[in-house]
Amino acid sequence: MTALYLYPLWLRIWHWTNAALFLVLLATGLSMHYSNAGWLLPFETAVPVHNAAGILLTLSWVVFVAGNLFGDNGRHYRVQLSDLTGRLWRQVVYYGYGIFVNALHPFQVSADMKLNPLQKLSYLGAMALLMPLLILSGWGFLFAPHLPETLFGIGAIWIVAMVHLTVSWLLALFLLVHLYIITTGDTLWSNLRAMLTGWHSGG
Repeated sequence: MTALYLYPLWLRIWHWTNAALFLVLLATGLSMHYSNAGWLLPFETAVPVHNAAGILLTLSWVVFVAGNLFGDNGRHYRVQLSDLTGRLWRQVVYYGYGIFVNALHPFQVSADMKLNPLQKLSYLGAMALLMPLLILSGWGFLFAPHLPETLFGIGAIWIVAMVHLTVSWLLALFLLVHLYIITTGDTLWSNLRAMLTGWHSGG
């Protein structure tokens, strides 16, 4: 059994901070969206909490980007194009079928590569595409009075709202998939333990 230190302290702090902020944003966002339902938080409470959490999420995202651009962890997100389609397909088949019949994992974690190709593309999609859209649309709401009345002939605030809502649901779906992936390590809790301690244990 080999133990690899794959999750430095800054990354673990960022991960759990980001998770907490996203859950707060999800709860307050639902409270605002369904304000007449009479559940979760009152609208008057949800709005300032949502705004504060959104500002903190922006700072958290900047920390993540800077940490990966200027630190060593960024190498794990570099996508190797060689046989990418084949490696992605093998990973999908493993998650959808192989894992349930105790098949050999098609990807082996190493000190140089801790993310399989499907994880890389998923995380890049979430952090390099969806998160910036979520943040920009959130700031658009904060500065709504300064937006133009229309964009491309459509109400600007409506566009911002639709982008923010759509991206929010996509990231909520990403969170659910992420929770499933946590359970697909060598044991049910090994991936969660790695993100708590920094150490990945594998064969």
